[in-house]
Amino acid sequence: MSETPRSTGAPARQNVTFPSGETTAHGYLALPSSGQGPGVLVIQEWWGLTDHIADVADRLAGEGFVALAPDLYGGNVAHDSTEAFRLMKDLPVPRGVELLSGAVDHLLALPEVTSQTIGSVGFCMGGGFVLYQAAVDSRVRAAVPFYGVIQGEAPDFSKLKAQVLGHFGERDAAIPADSIATLRATIEQQSGITPDFRLYPADHAFFNDGRPEVHDPESSALAWRSTVDFLRAQLS
Repeated sequence: MSETPRSTGAPARQNVTFPSGETTAHGYLALPSSGQGPGVLVIQEWWGLTDHIADVADRLAGEGFVALAPDLYGGNVAHDSTEAFRLMKDLPVPRGVELLSGAVDHLLALPEVTSQTIGSVGFCMGGGFVLYQAAVDSRVRAAVPFYGVIQGEAPDFSKLKAQVLGHFGERDAAIPADSIATLRATIEQQSGITPDFRLYPADHAFFNDGRPEVHDPESSALAWRSTVDFLRAQLS
């Protein structure tokens, strides 16, 4: 299997600001070469809005989506796990959801966005935020958590409207297999939606090609292709 596909064409890239709650938030926006397409949020890992996350937005733009990666840390990027843990803990879940709600507002207000609802793709901490956001925001109709980490209490999924496609590593010590099964059952029982959770012979963060010690090219390629197909099907 080849390496995870890179975006094709030349997506337009720009740094953007938008109102969120009582403050101004920042993000990275990538537009497809066609100039328009369905909207997708890209939610960062605990490291911050890194080059890897911006690259995922570029890849989605190359697939025809308008991709917005909001900066949940206000410009901070962690350089080690201790700093990343501190930054994550300094972002309460309600505050993160509030920032993401502003990002959804901004994304759907863009004239380039052709969809009435959006998709959301997130990684690690961001994968957890995909689920927290989708649980309270009916505008999110396609939720894709990559090895999503739930911080503390799980969301109430009774108002969930999004279909869910989740990607997890079988060797992920941070997310035991039984916790994935419990999460699947909770989502189904509370919302009536059966999530499609897929396991790969890989470690945590297997999609992050900026970390060769955990990156798994074959698993990444499979997860990416199914993610793009899922987003197209749900946001068409």
